[in-house]
Amino acid sequence: MNNWKQYFKPFVVDDLLIKPTWEEIPEGMEGKKLIQIDPGMAFGTGKHETTQLCIKQLIKYIEGAKEAPTVLDVGCGSGILSVVALKYGAEYALGTDLDPNAIIASEENSVQNNITKEQFEVIEGNIIDDKNIKDRCGYECYDIVCANILADVLEPLSVNIHEHMKHGAYFITSGIINTKEDEVVNAFKKNSELEIVEINHDGEWVNVTARRK
Repeated sequence: MNNWKQYFKPFVVDDLLIKPTWEEIPEGMEGKKLIQIDPGMAFGTGKHETTQLCIKQLIKYIEGAKEAPTVLDVGCGSGILSVVALKYGAEYALGTDLDPNAIIASEENSVQNNITKEQFEVIEGNIIDDKNIKDRCGYECYDIVCANILADVLEPLSVNIHEHMKHGAYFITSGIINTKEDEVVNAFKKNSELEIVEINHDGEWVNVTARRK
């Protein structure tokens, strides 16, 4: 269960240093913006191309926002995307995940990064078809929604995710292997509320970012 830890070393995404909680800050990197992550049994060290695609998009749209945005993190895993969002100026983040291990990891990682419970909450459940979870997330109240999950989940999610987004809000997605890109893009295009504004690639992985009209 813990053997993988020997391969998780500090690394940099743009000006952001991401390091496991059990490693020291590397020499010469003391001045960088820092996030500490222990994913536990949940997905999300930040090393994967899909996570890095989402991180770069999050930073871009948060830094470009006129006011501190609110963020919904669907399939939050370790909570890394919410932590990044809050470190870069988001006002509030709510994470959802089906995996109880993700809830534990997200809460622990928020503590590691000095994030308060008022800034970041996590709930267990399925936002796609669970009315209670949808209600708890709230409607038309997020400036950014991020979802780093599989294409087969993004497609049904894209049908109704706009319900939780403000008009003009961004939907930042990855977890999409390039062979599924056209399928996901076509699913997004079927939702008249969404307009695709960016498609980015890192190796064989794809980010699709859409905007609610």
